[in-house]
Amino acid sequence: MPFVGSPIECTNLRKTYDGKVEAVRGLSLSIEAGECFGLLGPNGAGKTTTIEILEGLLAPTSGEVRVFGQTWNDNPRQLREWIGISLQETRLSEKLTVRETIELFASFYSEPRPADEVLQELELTEKADAWVGKLSGGQKQRLAVATALVGNPRILFLDEPTTGLDPQSRRQLWDIVRAFQKKGGTVLLTTHYMDEAERLCDRLAIVDHGQIIAEGSPNELIDRLGGHHVVEFQVNGSGKDADGNGEAGLDRWRSLPSVESVRREDATICVSVREPHLTIPALLDAVTKQGHQLEHLSTRQASLEDVFVQLTGRHLRED
Repeated sequence: MPFVGSPIECTNLRKTYDGKVEAVRGLSLSIEAGECFGLLGPNGAGKTTTIEILEGLLAPTSGEVRVFGQTWNDNPRQLREWIGISLQETRLSEKLTVRETIELFASFYSEPRPADEVLQELELTEKADAWVGKLSGGQKQRLAVATALVGNPRILFLDEPTTGLDPQSRRQLWDIVRAFQKKGGTVLLTTHYMDEAERLCDRLAIVDHGQIIAEGSPNELIDRLGGHHVVEFQVNGSGKDADGNGEAGLDRWRSLPSVESVRREDATICVSVREPHLTIPALLDAVTKQGHQLEHLSTRQASLEDVFVQLTGRHLRED
């Protein structure tokens, strides 16, 4: 009988090192069948620790993890049959061929997929007899995902799967993830690319200091930001003190019509707004009345990156 419920659940997860360093602090989440769930956070936020606990590689200090309703103490061998893991950097033997590598990993599982089928799905058939050491970066990363898929998993863990890849290789891996989902597979993804999270993830959680500080679909999180548009501008002298009042001076921009929030990024002031056609004329008028000159002005749709910066105070990739 197929499992009914969330394939991955964790409750009040905590991990403390040396009795004092709290890497994960009371984290709870539930990942639904067939969805791609993203885990985002700056370096040191607790993402990797959380994923290693969910994968059964690390024991939590306290809290509970259930994969298909079972804990890692119940039946670890069966759970490992059900999951596939692709690390950010997978070290594979460079003196094996691509086919030999996939067949080696297939031998670890009781009901693996045929190697030729996985080769074709990952577009590696032409490289089947090539040594791993001769592959390009994108081909090596696809091979790493192939080793995770050959066991015929129900859940795919992907840790930074496209880091360092060219745009074409990234899109190929996106297609592989979507194909896995279409077959009913569940994906847990970490990424440092906000566009990747927006395109792939049905839902995601933003983690900071070992806790989830926001959770929902990309559109839901952007909606919570308030404005659906961002107006970015610079005025003469803005790199130092555009309005003469430091951070307190940002209140002048907050008072403009339709403004939800304001932040400064170096020389640029970023304003989240609901209706830019109301904000921009008032902005131009305010710049003139303050005796400044506008040096740059642009508008764009609000993104997941804006949500992340507002919640954590930093960009995801600035580390």
